Amino acid sequence: MEMEQFYYDNKIVKKFIYATILFGVVGMLVGLTLAVMYLFPNMTDGISWLSYGRLRPLHTNAVIFAFVGNAFFAGLYYSLQRLLKARMFSDFLSNLHFWGWQLIIVAAAITLPLGYTSSKEYAELEWPIDIAIALIWVVMGINMIGTMLRRRERHLYVAIWFYLATFVTVAVLHIFNNIELPVSALKSYSVYAGVQDALVQWWYGHNAVAFFLTTPFLGLMYYFIPKVANRPIYSYRLSIIHFWSLIFIYIWAGPHHLLYSALPNWAQNLGVVFSVMLIAPSWGGMINGLLTLRGAWDKVREEPVLKFFVVAITGYGMATFEGPMLSFKNVNAIAHYTDWIIAHVHVGALAWNGFMSFGIIYWLIPRMTKSTLFSKKLANFHFWIGTLGIILYALPMYVAGFQQASMWKQFNPDGTLTYGNFLETVTAIMPLYWMRAIGGSLYLIGMLTLVYNIIMTVKAGNTIEDELAQAPALERISSNRLSGEKFHTWLERKPIQLTILATIAILIGGIIQIVPTIMVKSNIPTISSVKPYTPLELEGRDLYIREGCVGCHSQSVRPFRSEVERYGPQAKAGEFVYDHPFLWGSKRTGPDLLRVGGKYNDNWHFNHMWNPQSTSFGSIMPGYKWLFDNKPLDISLIEKKMQAMKTLGVPYDKPGQAQIANALKDLRTQALAIEKSLENDPDYVKSYADSKKKAAAKGEKFVPMNEREIVALIAYIQRLGTDIKVKDTAKK
Repeated sequence: MEMEQFYYDNKIVKKFIYATILFGVVGMLVGLTLAVMYLFPNMTDGISWLSYGRLRPLHTNAVIFAFVGNAFFAGLYYSLQRLLKARMFSDFLSNLHFWGWQLIIVAAAITLPLGYTSSKEYAELEWPIDIAIALIWVVMGINMIGTMLRRRERHLYVAIWFYLATFVTVAVLHIFNNIELPVSALKSYSVYAGVQDALVQWWYGHNAVAFFLTTPFLGLMYYFIPKVANRPIYSYRLSIIHFWSLIFIYIWAGPHHLLYSALPNWAQNLGVVFSVMLIAPSWGGMINGLLTLRGAWDKVREEPVLKFFVVAITGYGMATFEGPMLSFKNVNAIAHYTDWIIAHVHVGALAWNGFMSFGIIYWLIPRMTKSTLFSKKLANFHFWIGTLGIILYALPMYVAGFQQASMWKQFNPDGTLTYGNFLETVTAIMPLYWMRAIGGSLYLIGMLTLVYNIIMTVKAGNTIEDELAQAPALERISSNRLSGEKFHTWLERKPIQLTILATIAILIGGIIQIVPTIMVKSNIPTISSVKPYTPLELEGRDLYIREGCVGCHSQSVRPFRSEVERYGPQAKAGEFVYDHPFLWGSKRTGPDLLRVGGKYNDNWHFNHMWNPQSTSFGSIMPGYKWLFDNKPLDISLIEKKMQAMKTLGVPYDKPGQAQIANALKDLRTQALAIEKSLENDPDYVKSYADSKKKAAAKGEKFVPMNEREIVALIAYIQRLGTDIKVKDTAKK
């Protein structure tokens, strides 16, 4: 049989590896900075773009899409070419994918600290960047499928099944979750509202973890572990069961993030059932990976790459046992909104994604440079200090989570809350935040060790060039099933049919969960007392989103005695029908804010936002001094914002009303009322007079307080929960 010569494209692999290393350092450095901010909340006092609320989404996006994303692409481009015995379909598309993805990362790094965010977890980027992500993702898919169609290997190996499922599912999730109505070049509103938005977001959020952080790395696991160990995968049959059951079940599990919320019970229970089922395929994959190493444990002891892989798969197993366990309602009642969840996600990110990426990098670079790793001792040091870092990060957060939940739920014999002040729970766990920061530091030291080791390896080796290979051309055979050929064996040589079946498998769960919630109005009953936000409140809500307040505060009171006693009546679906996007949050570093409106006067909020510790001793919330700057609130888009909301179904301009036309007038009236209430504080009057003098001395135009951003934010916070409170008072 005549052999064909061709070249594997190693240069694109090199580019993605270098990007992985660079953004790994950046993402982890930002994460460590955030951990230190818990200990020193005012370390970036007055610098808006370095505030916790703006850096948190930068950290998650940098780690998920920049570090882990580039690591996946590096492994994909290396393994896919060798599994298919073909160069990538198009060098141009490969490079377009690389540079397009890096530009998206840079755009995120610029816009997120500047406050341009949709506030949706793992989907914070604004609409132009969302479009760019979709386009670049399609470029990757075309290149991948094009390579499959010109392959020299008949059957598609299991790793490729996971790559295909990743491509299809991430595209579906990203597009449907990010359907937005633009207001300006960098501002939009989600087309979904309240409960509907929450369901779609966590359908995306849970499955972004599944199909961006899990399935692609399972594909890498199926390729690199057998390669490094020089052993066949433990069970081909188990890999088939693992793949199809995982992609079918995973897509249903999103509602377990919304247990005890205003989401309809049927959707919550459906999420619980499939989450519990998820443990079977997840552990099937873990077992398949670990048992591939049976008989090779001596090699594991000697080879640092395999050490990384073993801990990575173990971390995957731990995280995928914990996920179904957290979906049990009695466990979720304890863990949700606490630092337990922080520990859970970091076990997956640091161990599964991080250690798999490190192992792949340590294995690939010497092969592509035709050399050996500069120092196995340093790689082993990285392994051990990284493992210690994971332990010192995760264990304190588990303890903190249990302690938070326990303190929140304790009652005195007389029926009052034992820890009525939320800050008592914050101060109690501060030593655990110190330990978390130490663990994160150790993990970062390991990453920096990798940087040095790889630089020295590259320096000592040859320049990374395309690699010559040869293989026989693929002979054409019937597209129909051959005599005695099993269905899955036939499917493995039909990439288009495999892709279509995978798409159907992931769409079933999404359609059954989401369509009834969006299309059947009776699932989300309205409440007559709930009204749209006023123009000033709408501007304040956008400031709340811009500053990332949702990262620390929830707006969803669960039906527990402790929460109702602490915060007020439980959340109701009808409260959120005008919320584009929803802001239920996923962690309580601070208290829930759903019923905070009217709880404190305007002066309290004014002082709290300037210096939180002045009103709340022990608070770890930073100040937001830029909201007080002598510059006017930007209200140039208020009519467009209200018109967009009206398009989305918010009942502005009902018959006899002209709310949009009167927006500026109504905004000024409400702002002036808040400014007048602030004058009840003599300290405010004095500081206000002083600020006038300072502006005059500098020759600046003085902006009245009623035109500044802080007033809009106060208006929004004072509105929270008041519609329902009016109704509850009427009932009494």
